[in-house]
Amino acid sequence: MEIITQSSVLARFGYALSDPTRSRVLLALREAPSYPGDLAEMAGVSKQSLSNHLTCLRGCGLVVAVPEGRRVRYELADRKLGDALTSLLEVVAVRDPECCCATTSTHVDGMACCS
Repeated sequence: MEIITQSSVLARFGYALSDPTRSRVLLALREAPSYPGDLAEMAGVSKQSLSNHLTCLRGCGLVVAVPEGRRVRYELADRKLGDALTSLLEVVAVRDPECCCATTSTHVDGMACCS
């Protein structure tokens, strides 16, 4: 049995946000529930690709699938996730777009920003 810790919850959240498509999907679902076809179109990806992203987001516990007859609607698993995304957007600022952990680089003060 997996022991769920605060750090593992944050790691899952970070992993989900680490992909631009998943981030766009979460932001869209923050606004309103939606259907896979609409989300794929909004994100500019194929339905198959979106399906993989939704599987990841469900596995991370961030979204849920709500059956509606023959269709499935997706929404955030908890409205607090939308609040958390809003808060995160309000406090996160990238000072140096070249130093965002995509590559290891050095700050002006000589410290590595990503190690």
